[in-house]
Amino acid sequence: MRPLHLITLLLCLLAPNAFAERLYQVELLVFRQAGDAVIAPKIAPDDWAGTALPIAGSERPTNLDSEAAKLNPGNGYQVLLHKAWSQTLSTSPSRVAVNSGDAHLGHYPVEGTLAFTQDRFADLDLELWINRFSADGLLESSEHMKVAQRLKDNSLTYLDHGSLGALVRISPL
Repeated sequence: MRPLHLITLLLCLLAPNAFAERLYQVELLVFRQAGDAVIAPKIAPDDWAGTALPIAGSERPTNLDSEAAKLNPGNGYQVLLHKAWSQTLSTSPSRVAVNSGDAHLGHYPVEGTLAFTQDRFADLDLELWINRFSADGLLESSEHMKVAQRLKDNSLTYLDHGSLGALVRISPL
């Protein structure tokens, strides 16, 4: 085999390993859109996070602040969650749990999971619950957002789900 062919063959075999694991900044901005809330038939499950790891300890400064400022009540929006964190993406799914607000008996006003896998592209499975509580702190009703989406590095992706929306950006670190 000629040396050039051998080098090309080795590069083809080793190239997938170069993309096996990469560290990213993930930013998520969840908001309510104008209109009536679409209440889910079931409330958020008690094990809403499952085996997902919390993002605590890996949080980073947000970059979508100007976009968040435009999502104000005067424009018919309400920001429900805005967080950024670092996370390793690979071919094996990695799940993280996010939440916002004060806990009430194991539930938060906004809670959910994001699962990422990355081969050539990054794939996201997002499941969020927007919860309402009774005066005594019991979970009364929930809105449910479940979306699967392919993401491009450094691109802002809009996820539309009835009365809820989200902006997601992943950026290599």
